Amino acid sequence: MSHEFSVPVTHISSRDNAFIKDLRKLSQDSTAYRKQGRVWLEGDHLCRAALARGLKPAVAIFSESFWPLAPTEWTQVATKNIVISDALLPEISGLESPARMGFVLELPGAPALLPDAASVILDRVQDAGNVGSILRSAAAFGFSQIIALKGTAALWSPKVLRAGMGAHFALRLVEGVAPEVLADLTIPIVVTSSHHGNFLHQQPIPMPCAWAMGHEGQGVGDHLMERASLKVRIDQPGGEESLNVAAAAAICLYASTLVRA
Repeated sequence: MSHEFSVPVTHISSRDNAFIKDLRKLSQDSTAYRKQGRVWLEGDHLCRAALARGLKPAVAIFSESFWPLAPTEWTQVATKNIVISDALLPEISGLESPARMGFVLELPGAPALLPDAASVILDRVQDAGNVGSILRSAAAFGFSQIIALKGTAALWSPKVLRAGMGAHFALRLVEGVAPEVLADLTIPIVVTSSHHGNFLHQQPIPMPCAWAMGHEGQGVGDHLMERASLKVRIDQPGGEESLNVAAAAAICLYASTLVRA
């Protein structure tokens, strides 16, 4: 496939190149995006999801072997194209089998908290896979805002991005929030608890609301418990003590859609 080079193209083969060094940090350091103000999207799925939401990458990166095959809709969307030698792919990848292309996006500006938006509050949820999975459920079930309290896994880290599968681009992501800021919410906060409240399937859920999901081991903190308008339990007739936080979030957020049905 031939390309009309209306977008500038740079070829890089050295691992000591400054751009490669920065990209390596973005792919391996969970908080590097905050320092660089950029986000690394590895692989075609995340890149397609970003384009579908109208986002324009600053840089598109292609492996040397893939560059001749790259579709025009990928080679013409960025401000600049960079083609790197295949040997450099492991340097900039967080995957066992590195992707052949990716985008660098400018980090979206930190949005203000919307007090009345259907939200999910993440209270020190630390596993990147759990956070990404919760973001996917939030986007799927119509919760438009994620409020990540301090101590929660970095929302734009590579692992959370991969687990989110493109959900980031459909959500308002407010991170690094102090618990006191939650006082600005005008919607009720609903928390899950293993020991308090009625069962979810027996309890009317207010909508819109803000579901609070807590730390994998400790659950929702006391500060959120005190602010909660409603506490619910998820019935587990099989006898397990607790659910994975991402599974619990999916159940609760889906239950909220039934209120609107």
